[in-house]
Amino acid sequence: MVPPRKPPGMPGWPAALGLRLPQKFLFLLFLSGLLTLCFGALFLLPDSSRFKRLFLPRRAAAAAASSSSSSSSSAASSSARDAALPRGPPAAAEPRHASPAAPRRLREQLRAAGPPAHTAAAASRQQVRGDGRRRELDTGAPPAARETRAPSRFDYERFRRSLRHPVRGGRPGEDPDARARRMKIKEMMKFAWDSYKQYAFGKNELRPLTKNGHIGNMFGGLRGATVVDALDTLYIMELEEEFQEAKKWVEKSFDLNVNGEASLFEVNIRYIGGLLAAYYLTGEEVFKSKALELGEKLLPAFNTPTGIPRGVINLGSGMSWSWGWASAGSSILAEFGTLHLEFLHLTELSGNPVFAEKVMNIRKVLNRVEKPQGLYPNFLSPVTGNWVQHHVSIGGLGDSFYEYLIKSWLMSDKKDSEAKKMYDDALEAIEKHLVRRSAGGLTYIAEWRGGILDHKMGHLACFSGGMIALGAEHASEERKQHYMDLAAEITNTCHESYARSDTKLGPEAFRFDTGTEAMATRLSERYYILRPEVVESYMYMWRLTHDLKYRQWGWEVVKALEKHCRVEAGFSGIRDVYATVPTHDNMQQSFFLAETLKYLYLLFCEDDVLSLDDWVFNTEAHPLPVNHTNFKTKASVQ
Repeated sequence: MVPPRKPPGMPGWPAALGLRLPQKFLFLLFLSGLLTLCFGALFLLPDSSRFKRLFLPRRAAAAAASSSSSSSSSAASSSARDAALPRGPPAAAEPRHASPAAPRRLREQLRAAGPPAHTAAAASRQQVRGDGRRRELDTGAPPAARETRAPSRFDYERFRRSLRHPVRGGRPGEDPDARARRMKIKEMMKFAWDSYKQYAFGKNELRPLTKNGHIGNMFGGLRGATVVDALDTLYIMELEEEFQEAKKWVEKSFDLNVNGEASLFEVNIRYIGGLLAAYYLTGEEVFKSKALELGEKLLPAFNTPTGIPRGVINLGSGMSWSWGWASAGSSILAEFGTLHLEFLHLTELSGNPVFAEKVMNIRKVLNRVEKPQGLYPNFLSPVTGNWVQHHVSIGGLGDSFYEYLIKSWLMSDKKDSEAKKMYDDALEAIEKHLVRRSAGGLTYIAEWRGGILDHKMGHLACFSGGMIALGAEHASEERKQHYMDLAAEITNTCHESYARSDTKLGPEAFRFDTGTEAMATRLSERYYILRPEVVESYMYMWRLTHDLKYRQWGWEVVKALEKHCRVEAGFSGIRDVYATVPTHDNMQQSFFLAETLKYLYLLFCEDDVLSLDDWVFNTEAHPLPVNHTNFKTKASVQ
């Protein structure tokens, strides 16, 4: 094609502007610089940008996104926002470790925060695309199927025969009073489920005051958190019709093809844990297949220089990044340390060792890094593998890491000696540096901030009484009674935090540094959001001691829940446990059905119902079986 000629007598366009030669040179220099700048800016666009894909090959786009994110992560703030607690009860789903915005229920200072806002997170976001994701870009094949799927060799019937007790127990000659109380708790579960089904079915959680559903921003677009969390509780309580309703929803409506920002920790403990438990209890293949598919979607979070996963992942794109509030782009101990149980079972069911390899690598990193005073700080860099801050807590941000050490050993049928040693060493350091006794004789576990103790204990830390008792059962004879006494003392302290409130429910945190003991001293710590940790310890202490006081304490909680938390359309948390007429927070947390009601029910069951000989509970109270076979042999089969 011949370019059009310039009309006779018309000057070229630079000359038409009346520019002299030096001016023309500067103008052209400016224009070329502008074009270069515009083209270079393409590399700063998000990888998903349609405009970017017009100009760059997809592989180059992915590489550019990875490069730009690594530079932005180095500028992340190292402020101490992790220490701050929310100013009031969260309005959204509560993560298990709760952080100021984060886990053990992000389950503890996490209460109110979800993934950082897009505008605020740009500086801290560390986007990662793993090898599997790149293969998808190159070949068009789904990375999960290509990288992790392997034929299942799990023999479910053989597994059921290996159990030493019937799942729902035999109940020979049970106490009639215990049965009556158990039936009351079953009625509470049915009421909570029926209310959720009527007003919020398919949503993540129920808002019982406004009678509608809540989705939240913690699950990456996944729905039905309450459905999946409640599956095993419905089954154990023999609520057959309700269980079938939940199963049907999982079969027909549980969509995993979502594209949103999810908490790795919360998706693992609630969804994967709930689906695994439902499969092991029933043998229904739909639960296994959903668990494996969802597990594959979490794998890109591990694509970091150390293999320590980042806390947030987009379930559609596979991009991952750290929480915006976490110092210097760090990962959280209670998040990456609370994957082990579930991921070993994903390998067991799939026959693919990739899941087990991911969590065993986390162990290697933790064993390699130096522990200050033998303690595990809450923040670790997924890039360098070093601690970012020296803040240690058995409550939020740290809690379930320790829980999973002892439970990993128990789940391995006491073969995982590495986990047992890590637990023993950690507990020794905790007792030496964090355990204190108040002037009034109450034993508590303080928080540690670079050697300075903060004399408070969070509700989340109250799981530790049960954990220590569980570990004491298998301690050496000279230490067994010592640890049982310590477990009883901590559980008693947590009971006191309930007994000293007007509602007989415990606050989010209680202190020992102002002359008042086992009570909240700050308005922001007075709320109760249907948390399970205290009754969790009651259940373990009852099973290991059969001291009737634990059942009595549990019944006091049942009465308080009925009086103060039960409303017309479900159960709601309350904003002030010291108010004689408390106000409600309008949230029926999914973990209320998964944990609080399950632990209360088990407290009044015989010991062979979900026997501790056969099952360990993940941190969302989903029962996972003890591996009575040789796990390593099975997992290595190709």
